[in-house]
Amino acid sequence: MLPHKAHPHHLAVMNLVGDGVHNFMDGLVIAVSYLVSVPAGIATTLAVVIHEVPQEIGDFGILLYSGVSKIKALFLNFLSALVAVVGAIVGLVIGSGSQQFVSWILPFAAGGFLYIAGTDLIPELHKGCGCKETFWKESAMHFLAMVLGMGLMLALKFVG
Repeated sequence: MLPHKAHPHHLAVMNLVGDGVHNFMDGLVIAVSYLVSVPAGIATTLAVVIHEVPQEIGDFGILLYSGVSKIKALFLNFLSALVAVVGAIVGLVIGSGSQQFVSWILPFAAGGFLYIAGTDLIPELHKGCGCKETFWKESAMHFLAMVLGMGLMLALKFVG
């Protein structure tokens, strides 16, 4: 299905709203994690940045598919990313006054990441390319990436 030239597809609007909510939550979680400790904040910031790069590239592609020009898609993606700053401000303001808020937001965020990994990422890893020749190579790369991520988190524990 090709995009309609007269107006952007509703997919663009849905994507921007969803990405805005997602970025707000990212900012909230980053801010609250710094209230717990600097190493927790650094680890959370790194995790969010690492997952945001492919996320924003995908969002850019969705906007282009929806008929939005490249310049406008970049601008709208940038505005959506700025919502993370709003989330961070809200997290710092509410979190600095309420320890109970902090104790609810972090497990909520961790559960969200585990949910995404369990429902989206792991099934995709099991699909692979379907090639028996590259199965072990793919599996080794996935395992290496996982160990690298765990090592990074462990290293951050000793930095603070």
